[in-house]
Amino acid sequence: MDPAQSAVTLTVREALHTLSSSEDGGRLLSTLGALKRYLSGAKNSALPGEQEEFARMHFSAVLRCLVGRLSPGWLELLPDGQLEDLWASFFLEGPADQAFLVLMESIEGAAGPSFRLMKMAQLLARFLSAGRMAAVMEGQSRQLTEPAFRLLQETLLTKVVGLPDHLGNRLQRENLEAFLPQNYFPLLGEEIMRVLQAVVDSLRGGWDCSVSFLSQVLGKACVHGRQKEILGVLVPQLTALTQGSCLWRRVCWRLVECVPDRAMEALLTGLVEAASGPDVLSRLLGNLVLKSKKAQFVMTRKILFLQYRYSTPMLQSLLGYLAMDSQRRLLLRQALKELLETWGSPSAIRHTPLPQQRYVSSALLICLAHLQDTELRDSRDELLASLMAGVKTRLDSSLPAVRRLGMIVAGVASTRIHPDGPPLRFQYEEDELSRELLALAVPPPVADSPSEVEASPAVETPDRGSTDDDIPQAQSEGSGSDLDSDDELVPYDMSGDQELKSGKAPAYVRDCVEALTSSEDWERWEAALRALEGLIVRSPAAAREVSVELAKVLLHLEEKTSVVGFEGLRQRALVAVVVTDPAPVAEYLTSQFYALNFSLRQRMDILDVLTLAAQQLSRPGRLPKAPQCGSPSPASQPSSTQAPAWRAVMQERIRSKTRRFSQRSPRWGPDAGPNEFNLVAGYFFFPLIRHFDRPLVTFDLLGEDQLVLGRLVHTLGALMYLAVNTTVAMAMGKALLEFVWTLRFHGDAYVRRGLLSAVSSVLLSVPAERLLADLPDELLEARPWLADVAEQDPDEDCRVLAMKALLLLEKLRDTLVPLSSP
Repeated sequence: MDPAQSAVTLTVREALHTLSSSEDGGRLLSTLGALKRYLSGAKNSALPGEQEEFARMHFSAVLRCLVGRLSPGWLELLPDGQLEDLWASFFLEGPADQAFLVLMESIEGAAGPSFRLMKMAQLLARFLSAGRMAAVMEGQSRQLTEPAFRLLQETLLTKVVGLPDHLGNRLQRENLEAFLPQNYFPLLGEEIMRVLQAVVDSLRGGWDCSVSFLSQVLGKACVHGRQKEILGVLVPQLTALTQGSCLWRRVCWRLVECVPDRAMEALLTGLVEAASGPDVLSRLLGNLVLKSKKAQFVMTRKILFLQYRYSTPMLQSLLGYLAMDSQRRLLLRQALKELLETWGSPSAIRHTPLPQQRYVSSALLICLAHLQDTELRDSRDELLASLMAGVKTRLDSSLPAVRRLGMIVAGVASTRIHPDGPPLRFQYEEDELSRELLALAVPPPVADSPSEVEASPAVETPDRGSTDDDIPQAQSEGSGSDLDSDDELVPYDMSGDQELKSGKAPAYVRDCVEALTSSEDWERWEAALRALEGLIVRSPAAAREVSVELAKVLLHLEEKTSVVGFEGLRQRALVAVVVTDPAPVAEYLTSQFYALNFSLRQRMDILDVLTLAAQQLSRPGRLPKAPQCGSPSPASQPSSTQAPAWRAVMQERIRSKTRRFSQRSPRWGPDAGPNEFNLVAGYFFFPLIRHFDRPLVTFDLLGEDQLVLGRLVHTLGALMYLAVNTTVAMAMGKALLEFVWTLRFHGDAYVRRGLLSAVSSVLLSVPAERLLADLPDELLEARPWLADVAEQDPDEDCRVLAMKALLLLEKLRDTLVPLSSP
């Protein structure tokens, strides 16, 4: 054994014996001073070989001995805290990795709340504030060859990243601010930047370094969900440092490349969110997506297809990063093909929620904006085939939002993929979503030179100024010569004028039927259509004589002229006919719903009319009031304009002459009356539900006509709700639950929404006692189905409706449990 090493061993052994047994403050002070000689940077320090031996073989034992002697009485052996300062200096000035491990070991081994535990926690807080964590990580960046080096790194990695959890578990309510995650991880980010700066300086000096441990710390912190805290510190500084230094870029690329695969997803998503743009992301990642299969999967598959929680700027940064390098653009083209296939896939449309479909549509438009025409030309046929198939699938959907999304994306994509051919054009109302999607399809601006950017405003400003100055001059020159011009005349107010009609409106219902079926006078035809609803309400007896014939005429009526509000006039007239003569007209309309030679529009009109008529029939105190349709006849105009005037004068005179003992205004309740829908509910409901599973030549509810099926389900649910407190409600509810149970696994979200609404209508309309007495099995079967829909259905509205139905079931049970108990 070397004499110098044996001297260190003997000295340490004697010092440990003294520290463990002595209660003499002076002797302890001299012993600790002798040991401190072996720390680097101390006064009268020992030889480098002795310092290395002490750090490698004896330092941890000395620290554990110091922790074991820690007590209030032991620290008071010397005045003014001399012993405590000397004791703490060993942890703050010695080898950082060993000091950190002993600190964590002593904190975890302390028995409950105690003086030792709090002292060690406070010392660890001083350790962090003094920047010693950077020394811990910097020591691992050197190339070491010891066999135990990997085990030491694993232990350090667990302690460094899990420090807030360990301290929180031990200190509980007495935890210090420095150990809170929101404070610790930004500090850890600052320490990582200090180590990276030391690595860069070492590389410039010709020394080899490794950032593998830093990569593991960064990846593990991101896996723990602390991307925002740690990357919020790292990304801004690395963005500035990599802007003008190739060496910093290489170090940064190596830092992300060495992150383990299990942490790659958490790190990349955090970086894409924190980066301010694709150029920053390109400087931080380099060609990582080409070197790492895991990174390629995360950035081209998982972020784009399997998740949809990320914002639009994040998508723009990610896809812009792929577009900034010629090698990465191949991945962008492949991503476009897969996005287009997913966008138009019938299975994806059926089983993915609407927010995810918007997310995929945004990514698709961003890809199109980044790709050039020459790149799209190579795969034009494949892209067009996917686009057309997707457009057909989306336009066939029963959800308006899905159809609208298909129109917006198809219009932009057809123009970009095949600019020489005719683009697809659709009519839809612009809103915030459409404007946002159209803005994503605009190609990113090409970076101009600074001189051109600065010169462009200077060129435009004189033109705008000269144009604006010329206009007042021209006006001033002509103001003196054109004083008598016609432009000075004030226009006559014609806003209250009405168009004079040469044709006279029919006065009877039969005349309206004749005018609508055989008249060639289009003004008379329009006047008859406008007056029909009022005539039906004013003359119900005359309307009942021709009710079925009139319903047939209105159902087949086509717009022959450009009548403003034609659909509304026809629908209101049909509703008035059904309300006037409910049973025969409802029987006719329901029979025509499953008849041949009817368009889907006519079948949906039948459903709308039946729903509106049922609403009016079930309304209490329904009063027949003739609506103001069209222009009034000349004979009725004076009374309509003068009657309100004199009536108001008379009411004012009566009010002024009447003495009232109470100033409280009278409150009139709603007029009471029988539910007229009670007697005819069966005519509305049962014929509609009878033949839904029988396909016709041009009508298949269980096949392609799922839009009409969805409308039918919603109509049946509305009729069920309007039949509350009727005698036929029980039979309707039983039939509707059987209908729902048959279609409960339908693939279309609009149909499922109607089914869930129908279940709620049954629970609200049928008395609770009758439900449990006559439908116990149906309710037991419906409960697990509703729970499954509320948890797993991809459509958000379906989940909400299922939850509401479950709450109604719970309310029903809570209502009946007290009644059943003795």
